[in-house]
Amino acid sequence: MLFTKVFYEDREIKNERLELTDKGSLYFLGRNLTLRNCTLVLKVPARNLLIREVRFIDCTFEVKQELKNYQQWVFASLKGCRFKGRLYGCDFGRWPSYPGAWEHAAIEDCDFTEARLDGCRFHGCDPRTLKFPQWPCFTILDPIRSAPALRSVKWPGSFGDVTVENLHTEPPSTVAVTLFAPAMAKRHETTADALRAVIEKFDCILY
Repeated sequence: MLFTKVFYEDREIKNERLELTDKGSLYFLGRNLTLRNCTLVLKVPARNLLIREVRFIDCTFEVKQELKNYQQWVFASLKGCRFKGRLYGCDFGRWPSYPGAWEHAAIEDCDFTEARLDGCRFHGCDPRTLKFPQWPCFTILDPIRSAPALRSVKWPGSFGDVTVENLHTEPPSTVAVTLFAPAMAKRHETTADALRAVIEKFDCILY
């Protein structure tokens, strides 16, 4: 399949609505691009969206199709942005060990309260500036340091043996991980209520 290439680069765009929805297009949001007070409507697979060295300021992302396993947010600077929709396996922030232009990356003052995050990680940032989605999502803060305490209790199903047991293997830059309880419950043969009963015991978990 031949894709139409759509480039946004070397300029500043203000107060516009960008519809990135054509599955026959590859969208390049590239070098020296600043988007300010824009709304971006995303309805393409992760492979159709390429981000490099972009500054998003006070933008809104409307994710109309679940964005899966998308790491290129770590090549973007996100400040004062709002996310809506479903994101799975996405990474945000400054991740030095990730190959590419990570030195341009940052995330602060962003709002995910209208998003559904599952397996999404935040790197090299101050999570206190972020608004995470509430239950049935939950966010583990400082997962590497929190891992020993989280391993000290009994978790329902296989959540403890699989997810909690491997928290210490997250990249050193990871400051938070957000999960979706119903999906976790299904994967680990338990219930969201059973997970919450344990989650409520920890100050390092937001829900």
